[in-house]
Order: sequence, then structure tokens, then C-alpha cells
Amino acid sequence: MEIILKEDVVNLGYKDDIVTVKNGYGRNFLIPTGKAVIASESAKKVLAENLKQRAHKLAKIKADAEGIAQKIEGITLTIGAKTSSSGTIFGSVNTIMVADALAKAGFEIDRKLITIKETIKEVGDYTATVKLHKEANAIINLHVVAEE
Repeated sequence: MEIILKEDVVNLGYKDDIVTVKNGYGRNFLIPTGKAVIASESAKKVLAENLKQRAHKLAKIKADAEGIAQKIEGITLTIGAKTSSSGTIFGSVNTIMVADALAKAGFEIDRKLITIKETIKEVGDYTATVKLHKEANAIINLHVVAEE
């Protein structure tokens, strides 16, 4: 079934995208929770008109996201974690810790926008991706060290 997303849905699409999903997922989850509407002809026409009116606003949002992405692209964050004598971290480094380190560096980024591909359980160098906009991503270098 074709639906129009009313908000960003992780691993599915962004707001105002027209996507095809299985009937049960659309009818039982996306539509009742208000995350999507059925993509009928009239809904598609309304969407096209709304997108036309919001094009200017969206261009500014995209430019702002690209500006922030350029500022934080390639930045190296040092994150301290409690470790054992062998260098293994108690627990793991997660997106909350990365968001806190970014806040200390002067960038207020929501932790939900940060993704770390591999689980960080040892001291070393890693990378994280920040999705600021559907067309603006930034890669951050993480340097995980042992806390004293």
C-alpha cells in the first residue's frame, strides 16, 4: 500500500515522502499513530501544493543543516570511559555520551540523530555519523580513552 509520511520514520523515510509498505504495517501502526496517511489521488495533490509552498522554507532548513554539517565534519571528540586494566570498557560508549561530548564542543545535537555502526567496547578510534537532514550528513571521529 502507498502512504504519505507525516513525520520522519527511521529506516522508512522522511516527512512528506510517498513510500510503499505492507498493508498490516500501514493500517495497524503508521496510520493509527498519526505517522502516515493513505496516498490517495487527492492526498497526493494536497501534498504537491504544500511542498510547492514550503520549498523556500525547506531550502533554508537544508542550508542551515549543511552549514552545521560542515562545521562538525571531521571533528575529533575525546570520550573518557571507565575501563578495566586490559582496556575493555565497562558497558559501552553510546550516542548519549557522543551527544554530551558534542554539547561540550558547542554543538547541540539530538542523540537520536547520531548513529554508531559498531559497538564501542574497547579503547581506540571510531567513527559516528550525524544525520542533520536527509541530504546533509557529517562524520565525527571518536577517540575513546580510559578515565582516570
